[in-house]
Amino acid sequence: MGSLTYDGPVSEYVPNLRDVGGLHAADGAIQPGRLLRSALPLSDDRVPEHITWPPRLVLDLRSHHEVEPEHPLTATGARIRNFPLLSALQPGVAPPESLGDLYLLMLRTSAPYLVEVVDEIARADGTALVHCAAGKDRTGVSVALTLSLLGVQRDDIVDDYLVTARNEEEIEARFRRVFGPRRAELPTAYFTTPVDAIVAVLDAWDQHEDGVHGWFRAAGGDAETVKRLHERLLA
Repeated sequence: MGSLTYDGPVSEYVPNLRDVGGLHAADGAIQPGRLLRSALPLSDDRVPEHITWPPRLVLDLRSHHEVEPEHPLTATGARIRNFPLLSALQPGVAPPESLGDLYLLMLRTSAPYLVEVVDEIARADGTALVHCAAGKDRTGVSVALTLSLLGVQRDDIVDDYLVTARNEEEIEARFRRVFGPRRAELPTAYFTTPVDAIVAVLDAWDQHEDGVHGWFRAAGGDAETVKRLHERLLA
């Protein structure tokens, strides 16, 4: 979309921001202040007092045409990495009609990027933030993979995904501020938070030989990364 200008009110809260700390995994609980997820943050955003901010590592999952010349959090000193998880969606190519199909496309075409996202989280020195535009789809699949590898229960992963539905107004406000009246020509279903979409992803991992760990290895991941993930995130 080229260079973005941020018009409108300042000092908004980061939309759809949450700390996944507190979720119970196979070998303990995820520690607060280790992994955050959100929609696109801006340089003048505020955060609730209980959130560890700014993050030391920012994993931006937007495509190349969405990103700015300089990430909004660059001035904080955070290390910024970009992994375009939906680069398979090219201009002029009709996107999948449902979010479930979009997520499965992500698994097929961006598995190596997803592995790199998990590896970055596992190696992070301090708080890691995972975000895309809305903090729902690319972020949702990436966080779901991380939580699945840690042994978080399916119902808890689904519940974390569904939190976004309560934040739709603030996400929409962020889109209006960044993009103005322009909106991508996407199916209406893409602006919802359907449980069957994330369930389709979890099913795909469960149906793989050796489950999500088998899928992760087939995509290029290794047991050492999962071990580091456990050591860094769990108590």
